[in-house]
Amino acid sequence: MQDAGSGAPVSNGMLTLATEFRQLQSKWRTLSLYERFEQTVVAALTLVIALIVVLATWQLLGEMAGLLRRGAAKTADPQIFQGVFGMVLTVLIALEFKHTLLVVRHHRRAVVEVRSVVLIALLALVRRFIILDVYDASPAIIAALAGATVALGIVFWLVADHSGQEMDAEAE
Repeated sequence: MQDAGSGAPVSNGMLTLATEFRQLQSKWRTLSLYERFEQTVVAALTLVIALIVVLATWQLLGEMAGLLRRGAAKTADPQIFQGVFGMVLTVLIALEFKHTLLVVRHHRRAVVEVRSVVLIALLALVRRFIILDVYDASPAIIAALAGATVALGIVFWLVADHSGQEMDAEAE
């Protein structure tokens, strides 16, 4: 099995913290000073994002427990629905960001891929649309969000890997 973004093999097993530390330790001697700096920053950001994921998930679970205590029928309320799905998307955005950092860390890529950054931005815009109160938002805000979504969608399409499509076109 291969990672769709990198073409690198994907491991079926989970890396333990000890295994990951040993791998980094063995690579550490071969890294330049700047690569060591990058790896240190990525490791710190990974820990921060992991903490954000844990806290956001804990908050989501607490909110869901409160909803269940008050009665699940209230989830039909648009404000509650928007709030819950806004929290779910917050967790997903943080997980995608953490995944992007892990790809940089494990594959020794010097730069975060533009596709990943654009995907995270699109997820953030989707979250914003979900929690947006259309009755209180001005048309200018909605138009700006829509324009940003279209622009990011175009950028995402432009930086997408179209090699599979090009091969199909050549085969015909």
